[in-house]
Amino acid sequence: MIEVKNLHKRFGAVTAVDDVSFAAADGVVTGLLGPNGAGKTTTLRMLTTLIEPDRGAALIDGQDVARDPIEARRRIGVLPDTRGLYPRLTAREHIQYAGELHGLRPEGLRQRIEELIELLDMRAIADRRAEGFSNGERVKVALARALVHGPRNVMLDEPTNGLDVMSTRAVRALIRRLRDQGKCVLFSSHVMQEVSAVCDRIVVVARGRVVAEGTPEEIRRRAGKENLEEAFVAVIGSDQGLAQ
Repeated sequence: MIEVKNLHKRFGAVTAVDDVSFAAADGVVTGLLGPNGAGKTTTLRMLTTLIEPDRGAALIDGQDVARDPIEARRRIGVLPDTRGLYPRLTAREHIQYAGELHGLRPEGLRQRIEELIELLDMRAIADRRAEGFSNGERVKVALARALVHGPRNVMLDEPTNGLDVMSTRAVRALIRRLRDQGKCVLFSSHVMQEVSAVCDRIVVVARGRVVAEGTPEEIRRRAGKENLEEAFVAVIGSDQGLAQ
């Protein structure tokens, strides 16, 4: 479970995250939705220990991220907005390197690598260097790297950005599978179609604040709109918001 309690972060004169609070439960895909510059990525970076909040708390399975970042990292798998692959490593080597960093034993790691290659349909690229990979292939490798240690909490920042139709469908299927395994999935996006397709609950952020929270149907109903896109536009344009 992921809990965010009154997180606040400023960069100079700019308030990127302004007392944001929400929870993402196990066995649920929670969408962190907002326009570009809303504070989504900054919030994720605080959750993943990359930056420290000015105040507030981020908890992973009850563990305070700022107080014990090493333990927090053990409990999360992260697909960042920049995939960050080493061009001269193969897909298999990327997964192995991540597994070794997490302290997995060689025999278990070899089996886990094969499982992920099969799960993500990576057999054709497993032993190719990452240099020259398509965007979809890069996402698959980054996902495998994030999942190699079997984390209970998975954070995905724009996972389908730039993917073709088949790759997008594969990522959606993986997200649903993670949810069905009881994992906590936090899915950040500004693409309404993706949020509608995979998210059970949504947290809408705008101008660094939570302005709405609930199931897609609840947010549509509170906004008085027929579809989620219209509700989203109405919510982010409101100073009052619809958070409950």
